[in-house]
Amino acid sequence: MSLHPQPIGEIPEMTARIAQAAFRKGNTIMRLRDKFGALYTDVDFAHLFPVRGQRALAPWRLALVTVFQFLEHLTDRQAADQVRARIDWKYALGLELDDPGFDFSVLSEFRTRLIHVKADHLLLDKMLAHFKAQGLVKAKGRQRTDSTHVLAHVRALNHLELVAETLRAALNELATQAPDWTRGMAEPEWFERYGRRVFDFRLPKGQAARTAYATTVGNDGFQLLAALDAINVPAGLRELPLVQTLNLVWTQHFECWNGQARLRDGPELPPGAERPVSPYELEARGSTKRGMWWLGYKAHLTETCDDNEVHLITHVLTTPATGQDVSQTREIQQALIAGGLEPQQHLVDSGYVNAGLFAESHQRGITLIGPPRPNTSWQTKVEGAFNDRAFSIDWDAQQVTCPQGKRSSSWQTTPDRQDRPAMTVHFLVRDCQPCLVRAQCTRAKYGPRSLKLHSREAHEALRAAQSQGLGKVYEARAGIEGTIAQTTRSCGLRQARYRGLAKTHFQHVVTAVAVNAARVIAWRQGRSHTQTPTSRFAVLRA
Repeated sequence: MSLHPQPIGEIPEMTARIAQAAFRKGNTIMRLRDKFGALYTDVDFAHLFPVRGQRALAPWRLALVTVFQFLEHLTDRQAADQVRARIDWKYALGLELDDPGFDFSVLSEFRTRLIHVKADHLLLDKMLAHFKAQGLVKAKGRQRTDSTHVLAHVRALNHLELVAETLRAALNELATQAPDWTRGMAEPEWFERYGRRVFDFRLPKGQAARTAYATTVGNDGFQLLAALDAINVPAGLRELPLVQTLNLVWTQHFECWNGQARLRDGPELPPGAERPVSPYELEARGSTKRGMWWLGYKAHLTETCDDNEVHLITHVLTTPATGQDVSQTREIQQALIAGGLEPQQHLVDSGYVNAGLFAESHQRGITLIGPPRPNTSWQTKVEGAFNDRAFSIDWDAQQVTCPQGKRSSSWQTTPDRQDRPAMTVHFLVRDCQPCLVRAQCTRAKYGPRSLKLHSREAHEALRAAQSQGLGKVYEARAGIEGTIAQTTRSCGLRQARYRGLAKTHFQHVVTAVAVNAARVIAWRQGRSHTQTPTSRFAVLRA
């Protein structure tokens, strides 16, 4: 496919006349073309296509179809049908009424091109640049961030299902790529054992029978991997994706014990963030939050939230489900700065903040507003006990004074778990052991009191955040919940359409584009932000 960029033409006269007659007041699709006719152009996508070969369909049209598809929560086939059948779509795309459209596979190819060159943010970036030029979005305002869970496009497997299904998937791929070699290598009983998809209800019952089955599956997998390491193996079989997955899963889940495979139990397995949970989706992970377990990803959405301004999603980040929110704050802020949309105030919940991030955000010119995580030491829970606030710190002299006037004896700089600078402070045994108020300071029978301190900048930023409180401005953070509800109910954000982190992230980006398009059109019509609904019964209380 080649691309020779062409300017966006006028809407055909017949199409415009029929569409305006059918939709006298217009609709979101038609208004999007009327208000933002040049939202995307062929030039924006020129780097995706070669200059020689068969002429490609106009990418600006495919981009708009992709946006409409997510706006109305359609499949590729349904979206292609709408291009052929819908008058308002033909109006927005500038097509004749008798235009036959295109095959639905074109949309998948277009997505693949964007993802392959890591241009998955292109649709959102171009839209935000267009809106920024019109004054609909700007830097140095107020923005808010929150995350939600996303279910992967695979079935959750238990431990035994995972290993058996991984071996079955590898055999299927080998049978496709090298059927003769696979037929000659496979044991006769393998065709019965791995000929059908593995489900838990088909597995043996009872612990002893399942242990024996796991040993058999492990031995079969080791036998297959040994056969693939032989000299006469057809070229390329070892590099097949599912063969590589088989090797990874067997390394993590099995060990050889007295010549037999032994399935490792929970404590022996690598951390959950490192283990695939399905052979067909290597990047999805299982995670738990507030008692809910899910298999998949997390979507982090950031949007503007200034009063009397349209609220637009400015950044989308997709991570495996095991990713911690606090690890994403820095990346989100850096991406907003790079896009020229850095906020002056960044509203987040407690999952996105720590002492270091308060200081880092301040250095970037951003005020991070969120509830600091509470100190969980016993001293903060017992009345009269000496928590870290009871100690005075002389940062220049690198010394700490306790409530009884005793000074620390050592000050050591040691990085914390996130490799951030931190300090460990110790006091002398001769000062702490005979102290009359020792029981209010430490519960250790012997030894002195010690303190863990953040860096000076982080410590002071945390103290400032704790002393200032959240204030009334933080009330605006709750509005991000409405955005998550809109993306979930209208666009299906919480269910991954595709497999793989890159494709799922593309889904989230285009979902944000679709929501932004709908919001801007509604704002231009004079519709203000929807308030939280209140039942008639609740109104009686007022």
